[in-house]
Amino acid sequence: MTDVLLTHSYHLPYDRKQAQKMEPYPPLGTLYAAGYLRANGISVVLFDSMLEQPEEGLRRALRLHKPKIVAIYEDDFNFLTKMCLTRMRELAWQMINIAHQHNAQVIVHGSDATDHAREFLERGAECVLRGEAEYSLLEAVNALLSGQSVANIPGVNCLRRGGSLESLQRSPRMISRGTSVLPLPARDLIDMSTYRKTWKDAHGTFSLNLVASRGCPFRCNWCAKPIFGDSYQLRPAEDVASEMRLLIEEYGAEHLWFADDIFGLNRHWLEELARAVETSGCIVPFKIQARADLLTRDSASALKRAGCTEVWMGVESGSQKILDAMDKGLLVEEVISAREHLRSEGIRGCYFLQLGYPGESWEDIQKTIALVRKTKPDDIGVSFAYPLPNTRFYARVREQLGAKQNWADSEDLCVMFKGTYTDRFYRAIRDALHAEVVSWKTKIPTNADTNVLRELWRSVESLEAVSQNEDATQLPKVKAGSRSTKCSVSSHFVSLQTTVTGAGEINE
Repeated sequence: MTDVLLTHSYHLPYDRKQAQKMEPYPPLGTLYAAGYLRANGISVVLFDSMLEQPEEGLRRALRLHKPKIVAIYEDDFNFLTKMCLTRMRELAWQMINIAHQHNAQVIVHGSDATDHAREFLERGAECVLRGEAEYSLLEAVNALLSGQSVANIPGVNCLRRGGSLESLQRSPRMISRGTSVLPLPARDLIDMSTYRKTWKDAHGTFSLNLVASRGCPFRCNWCAKPIFGDSYQLRPAEDVASEMRLLIEEYGAEHLWFADDIFGLNRHWLEELARAVETSGCIVPFKIQARADLLTRDSASALKRAGCTEVWMGVESGSQKILDAMDKGLLVEEVISAREHLRSEGIRGCYFLQLGYPGESWEDIQKTIALVRKTKPDDIGVSFAYPLPNTRFYARVREQLGAKQNWADSEDLCVMFKGTYTDRFYRAIRDALHAEVVSWKTKIPTNADTNVLRELWRSVESLEAVSQNEDATQLPKVKAGSRSTKCSVSSHFVSLQTTVTGAGEINE
């Protein structure tokens, strides 16, 4: 009999968009939790629902291992778990029921459970872990194994007998800063050969994930941080380089994905990483997420030396007005500079863009289109404004939200508040922008390709005139001097006034 069976509720085939991309990564946060439990004398097994049918797979694992506790411990480093998708929530509830059918107690941890603890507890979970949860998990496991209450453990939610929510009013647990206090993820608990085959069949290259840091100290008002808050914890560069070497030599990784919310916040650390990688001889192509204002010429050079081949930046919008409204703390000109610095080092520069933020007008959208065309990113990802609990953005539009307050999967792009335009219009822009960026990769586009692109932009133009919503949410009035100096200096703004023509071209 096993003490703990760990699992998670993300199943790639249930997510239309991600199933098409077919880029599965092991559940890193779940593996960190498993490694920490094991290092503290708890016997653990892991059922990985990423690629295996989750309900039947969990039943099979429960019959085989007969665990006393099932911990549904979501991967805090997978951005899809932070989106609180209802398909994952429903699967987690099914997992709670299946675990109880096999006489196991249930612990739940994740962004969605943190935001909706009562719902998970009422579905039968013994407790919900809040925040950074490895320490709380170990204490909760020890308590349940010894028949003790979990109510006095920091970072734990449970239900009182009368049904009220018991929550110890202390700050969520945090892992100590500046040191590698946790053992490496217990990757030996999953079937790595399945991931390798999936990647090889789909892309010809095997990619694995790791993190160099936890959290993000920036405070974009739409970004939910139920796990790490505003904390930022950075691992020693030598330890990161050592793990990179391990993934290459032991698991055969040919590419790496750093799943950090923000990579390279400390420019001195970037230099240390580059030196450590060069010294260890473990250079392998990798991609990261980073802020444009951190990507100086020196930072781009250090990333190149360390092996970085692709950077995804949270650009969001080409309109300074919208960036300021988001509390992004970013200037449009910094995006332009970052793109050039990456290009000069031969590193792919890619943009995350967000449509539909409250107050975004047609003029603002045109500035985003113009920024994309001016800087020509290597790839883009387009999403819609998505209000998640405990964000200032959510508080602003909460009264407009109906019964649907979460997306079903990552392809469920819809604006759930009173946006400036309809979803159909935003999807038309997404499709046209994606098609145009793809067209740049074709050296000699055919007439058919050109015609398709032209028709996509014509559709955008025609829909704009008929897709505006009445009583759309507006930006709050900003008091003079209330924004950061960086965001309010108008002389730093790069003007990109444009109009879209019927032929789908931008006139600057």
